[in-house]
Amino acid sequence: MFKDNRKWEWFNEPKHEMRDDAVVITTASDTDFWQRTHYGFQRDNGHCLLTELKEEFCLVVRCNFSYISQYDQCGVMVRIDKDNWMKVSIENEDGVISRLGSVVTNLGYSDWSTQDISASVHSMWYRVQSKGADVLVEQSVDGEDWHQMRVAHLHAFKHSVKAGIYCCSPKEGGCTVTFDNIKISPSQWIEH
Repeated sequence: MFKDNRKWEWFNEPKHEMRDDAVVITTASDTDFWQRTHYGFQRDNGHCLLTELKEEFCLVVRCNFSYISQYDQCGVMVRIDKDNWMKVSIENEDGVISRLGSVVTNLGYSDWSTQDISASVHSMWYRVQSKGADVLVEQSVDGEDWHQMRVAHLHAFKHSVKAGIYCCSPKEGGCTVTFDNIKISPSQWIEH
């Protein structure tokens, strides 16, 4: 599918189109990823395009988006199963602010770490790197100057994860998201 010749698989395949090395997705309504914490509900029906990674990896992608509804979101997913995963994205809030953040779900419970950014932002680069069960998440507006968002641990990690792109619309679907510059390489996570 992409130049890396990896096997990519859809999880909850959305309406989509492949353009050169880009994926253009239109989200379906009532799609999300969340497990239990605070809100009580469980959702595991968002859209993902994933590849299995057995080695320590660095995944880079640029997301371009035109959000329509509150909570529309797109970004990167690192997934073991429905109870153990991590997503990083910008989530649409109220037309003035959006939330740049991540959710880490361990053993069936999600957390949520965010910071407010302007809703005028319609493009973001993400870089996710692994070292065993640990994951470093960074963001960039230009794909060159990277800023750490968090370091997380996936408790259920054994020997591999599935990683790739994701998007969802917890309310009304129909937003269009374009993922490009998707690249997977060996982890370059530098020890501090």
